[in-house]
Amino acid sequence: MTALTRSEHDLLGDRDVPADAYWGIHTLRATENFPITGTSISAYPHLIDALAAVKEAAALANEELGLLAPEKAAAIVAACREIRDGKLHGQFVVDVIQGGAGTSTNMNANEVVANRALELLGHTKGQYAHLHPNEDVNLGQSTNDVYPTAVKVATVFAVRGLLKAMSVLQDAFARKAVEFRDVLKMGRTQLQDAVPMTLGQEFSAYAVMIEEDRSRLAEAVELIHEINLGATAIGTGLNAPAGYAEAARRHLAALTGLPLVTAANLVEATQDCGAFVQMSGVLKRIAVKLSKSCNDLRLLSSGPRAGLGEPPTARAVRSRRVACGRTATTPT
Repeated sequence: MTALTRSEHDLLGDRDVPADAYWGIHTLRATENFPITGTSISAYPHLIDALAAVKEAAALANEELGLLAPEKAAAIVAACREIRDGKLHGQFVVDVIQGGAGTSTNMNANEVVANRALELLGHTKGQYAHLHPNEDVNLGQSTNDVYPTAVKVATVFAVRGLLKAMSVLQDAFARKAVEFRDVLKMGRTQLQDAVPMTLGQEFSAYAVMIEEDRSRLAEAVELIHEINLGATAIGTGLNAPAGYAEAARRHLAALTGLPLVTAANLVEATQDCGAFVQMSGVLKRIAVKLSKSCNDLRLLSSGPRAGLGEPPTARAVRSRRVACGRTATTPT
């Protein structure tokens, strides 16, 4: 070991870890075992913040139940809050795709929180005898309840951002529907001339489509608020004391401001991916319809001197009227 590294130990043996790294030996092995996409989880700040919130909630619950010493809990909480404030995100280095259902992600989080907490307690990184990634930061938890819960919390916040963006787009389409209500154009089916319509009617359709998709997305995200924190490995709650699941949920709800609920059947909730499948389906629906709208707008923007020459602007309308001899106004 040199001054630039520190030695850490796991069941496979000893490894040197960079002295300035907040992650440890389990994270190191994960980066070696799963160099799959080249994209680390730090690329997803919502997920990092959610992992820190879960670890903070767990620490508060364990302290409340008398399982974690107050000074350790305080250090863990402080470290988690730093992460949620945007610090140390670059220390989350494991690949987004990995084996073990997210175990490497969970251990990356445990090690970063533990090493920062050690510093706050006046120790150096890697002195796990004073505060341990598994025994203290991961107390009462398993990857199988931490990771799905964190992904759900992250998903809710990401979806909220998407809903806001969709609302902006819907309002823009609605304004254009009014602005273009008197602009006549050709309607088409399979790009073949059909019957007349107004450009305002077309933009009104886009606004309604976005509104419908926002409603479906809002419905789908409601299912994501059900969590399995406290289920531990397979949903039986093994190694989690009585009252832990409710205490952890309560603290996590307070930290995130989300109306989180614990699943009625934790075994079912731990194995079931239905909420994620439904969310994926709704997001695909939105993507397909947005793509269709984009393609329509691309066709509308063709011309004006060749191609379809649809009238996307008032200037184009004036030019067409001039060409048809309906006005003597010279377009500007």
